[in-house]
Amino acid sequence: MSNSDGSSAGTRPRRRFRPVRLLTAGVFALAGLIFVTSFNTSKGTNIRTDASLLKLSDLIQERSHDNAELEASTSTLRRRVDALADRDDGSTRAEDAELAALRTAAGTEQLTGRALTVTLDDAPPDATARIPGVPEPAPNDLVIHQQDLQAVVNALWQGGAQGVQVMDQRLISTSAVRCVGNTLILQGRVYSPPYKVTAVGDPGVLRKALAASTALQNYQLYVDAYGLGWKVDEHRALTLPGYSGTVDLHYAKPVASAP
Repeated sequence: MSNSDGSSAGTRPRRRFRPVRLLTAGVFALAGLIFVTSFNTSKGTNIRTDASLLKLSDLIQERSHDNAELEASTSTLRRRVDALADRDDGSTRAEDAELAALRTAAGTEQLTGRALTVTLDDAPPDATARIPGVPEPAPNDLVIHQQDLQAVVNALWQGGAQGVQVMDQRLISTSAVRCVGNTLILQGRVYSPPYKVTAVGDPGVLRKALAASTALQNYQLYVDAYGLGWKVDEHRALTLPGYSGTVDLHYAKPVASAP
């Protein structure tokens, strides 16, 4: 016997195809695939804290901290070596005096005397022109640049400084004051402004050398126009630490050509 819909009596009607069920199954399958892929990638670790995804700035700070610890360790070993070398080795007083003078000139010995400290700092981030007729500042006008620090260091040397220290590091003949953006990289360590440069010498002569520098005269224009930081302090007696890092020269070598 046939029903009105054409199906036989006692036989269930066929279920209609429902796309919604197929779509739901597909979503669950895709979610499972993503979960398996994520697990295989992380291998049980937190992907967000993987060292390979750390910011470059964080890595630089980490290396700077490591370099500071290594520098402290090197300084301790150097003092022990110097103590052993200072024992009676048969040298004359004249030879000992000459060696001490060479160490002082090289910057590896502490230096105490009258001193001058120059502090450079970025302008406030919302700085505007302070002088009528001066254009509004560009971002580069508001930060300390490498040439600004170099100009201070060079002027202090020209003013007869017996020793110069940038931040907490003594400069020697192979020291290079370099900046990446407005971040100072000095002898393997990283610093941010404000920057302090200290020199042992006659403060009056050092001040004159700073004032005579053409590069610093140009810097003073930005101090007046946009508020870049500039401060000079005198010290009756100040001790600069001796340089404690490596004195070995590192240089590039040409790669041997293939035969």
